[in-house]
Amino acid sequence: MLHIHDASQAMYGPDAGGRGPAEDALLRAMFAARKSVFADLLKWDVPVLAGRYEVDQFDGPNAQYLILADRDGAHMASARLLPTLLPHILGSFYEGLCEQEPPQGQDVFEITRFCLDRRLSAGERRQARDSLICAHVDHGLAQNIRQYVAIAEMSWLSQILAFGWECHPLGLPQLIDGRMLGALSIHIDATTPDRLATAGIRPSSSLLVAALPGA
Repeated sequence: MLHIHDASQAMYGPDAGGRGPAEDALLRAMFAARKSVFADLLKWDVPVLAGRYEVDQFDGPNAQYLILADRDGAHMASARLLPTLLPHILGSFYEGLCEQEPPQGQDVFEITRFCLDRRLSAGERRQARDSLICAHVDHGLAQNIRQYVAIAEMSWLSQILAFGWECHPLGLPQLIDGRMLGALSIHIDATTPDRLATAGIRPSSSLLVAALPGA
């Protein structure tokens, strides 16, 4: 059974760790969408498996995935969450983006590979983006995650800071490999959903959200 729920009221039960054919198909669709966005469109130097899937060294058993799908189960948007007490991108490669030591802890996770499907229209992209942001907050509250960290290019970083939640840069942006990158921290608590709603960030009831473990 695919553990997917209305994005407007995401649920995470103790049986959500199991995976079957539907979950595996959704994960494959996510990796294919990541290849389309990060390798084909953005030209990132990332590994591509079998010419179809963007998969790197962090896509292992410790990763978690939030995946949005439409009512037919097609991938709309997704993101990967990495525990910061284990190797992750900020701590492993971009520690210099932080003025102090990168935040780490049992309740601190890194958001990576935030991916909006390329086939979406502008309106659908906004809807999927907002729903995926809300899914991060719902997942954080359900799993006792109090803080997310992330790395973003400047155009995306400025959007993240404006979403209404408690969000702060971890240091000054830097030009790295031709891209202006910054690291940020997002604090999650019971007030965060209302803060997002006040800023106009609300989930869509037409989308489904799956919280899946890594392979």
